[in-house]
Amino acid sequence: MATLYKKKRDQGKKGACWYFDFTDENGKRRSRKGFTDKGLTAQAAAKAENEVMLRKRGLIDPAAERIVERKRRPLAEHLTAYEKTLSKTTPKHIKQTVNRIRRMIVGCAFVTAGQIDAEKLREWLVAFCEKEKLGHRTYNHYVQAFGGFCLWMVETGRLASNPVAAMDILNAAVDVRHPRRALSPEEFSKLVASARQSGESIQCFDGEQRSRIYILSYMTGLRRKEIASLTPRSFDLAAVPPTVTVAAACSKHRRTDVLPLHPELVTMLQEWLRNVPADAVLFPRLARRRTWLMVKKDLERIGIPYVTPEGIADFHAAGRHTHITQLLRNGATLPEAKELARHTDVKMTMRYTHIGIDDQAKAVRSIPCPWIGSDSAVPKGQSEASSVTARHHDTDGGGDVSAGTVARCGTNRQKRTPPVKGGVQWRRRESNPRPVTFPRLHLRAYSHAFTPSPERPAATRFCSG
Repeated sequence: MATLYKKKRDQGKKGACWYFDFTDENGKRRSRKGFTDKGLTAQAAAKAENEVMLRKRGLIDPAAERIVERKRRPLAEHLTAYEKTLSKTTPKHIKQTVNRIRRMIVGCAFVTAGQIDAEKLREWLVAFCEKEKLGHRTYNHYVQAFGGFCLWMVETGRLASNPVAAMDILNAAVDVRHPRRALSPEEFSKLVASARQSGESIQCFDGEQRSRIYILSYMTGLRRKEIASLTPRSFDLAAVPPTVTVAAACSKHRRTDVLPLHPELVTMLQEWLRNVPADAVLFPRLARRRTWLMVKKDLERIGIPYVTPEGIADFHAAGRHTHITQLLRNGATLPEAKELARHTDVKMTMRYTHIGIDDQAKAVRSIPCPWIGSDSAVPKGQSEASSVTARHHDTDGGGDVSAGTVARCGTNRQKRTPPVKGGVQWRRRESNPRPVTFPRLHLRAYSHAFTPSPERPAATRFCSG
């Protein structure tokens, strides 16, 4: 039975609240605040006892009750707890994610988790992107950040379902705000030469240092911050093959990466690392420098535009984009390029690949043209099977295709004149067309059938009729 009472300090006071005690389903005594009216407090106590009885009988799910209770908590508490779970990513990613979620919470005036509404969130986000002139890709980043936060709340029992799971992702391909282009090998060679011959310092790096940074980015595909973390200990030039190691703390996906090195780069590194201490950083302060400005000035010095209709040739494009594009242009398979680029999805690798119409034309020209003709006309190196396949029959008229009347590629076939029997031109009836067979395979099959054996005497004559 529940007990109604007033606290000692409130006894004799008019308008003081009543309290009630009751025993929960675990046998513990609980106390709750009621109302200033004793009758309403008695009703609240009866409701609490009824809920205890339902829980004991299994008619109320305690997990569902906990979710309801957590939904009433402020979203700021949930966001603080969520931020701690992001400690495995980079500080920049944590800051961006939390700031985007907080901006959406404040903009939509969400106070508790139970107030999250996908439609209201979509309306605010569309208006925000229009006001700030943000593209589809940024819109998707906001949706993914808030969606990850809601998914975490579902996994930790703070929400029963993800309220923003139905929010659409926009097509970022139709609204590219910062397109990049890859440099050709000739353009990159001119970029390196421009840096070495410039005689000026840009972003605290002289021409020789800039040229080394460009070469490392182009021949390894490493990002700016990954190059900034390299020391002589990062390279193992004596290994087979020689490798460079990027520590997990400096890698974008927080995993240790070991990449093979180009033989020519190994020769250059032996000279570059000769007098550098083992633990010294090769390019100090590179992570905080505007590398795009370095590339822009070095390109403009030799007359190569920084911005073209194809895209921007910034540091990331001149190095990493060009590296991945050249891998595929020079025979690497897509899985190999994906592993060397250290991407988790091949779709991301394709975004770094810039294949133009010239590359497509080169790929088309590499397709071997089918050779159709006589045995004597088969080029050296083609298999006998390909020549047999080329000598097919004409199914319309029934006659064989003349070996001397068929050109190599792209011309129409000419029918052989039907043979003349007894002065009358003979023609097979349309209702009984000649079957399509390959002559050589046909003869092989029948020669096998007429091979002498103890059970079957040798055939003395082959009759086709």
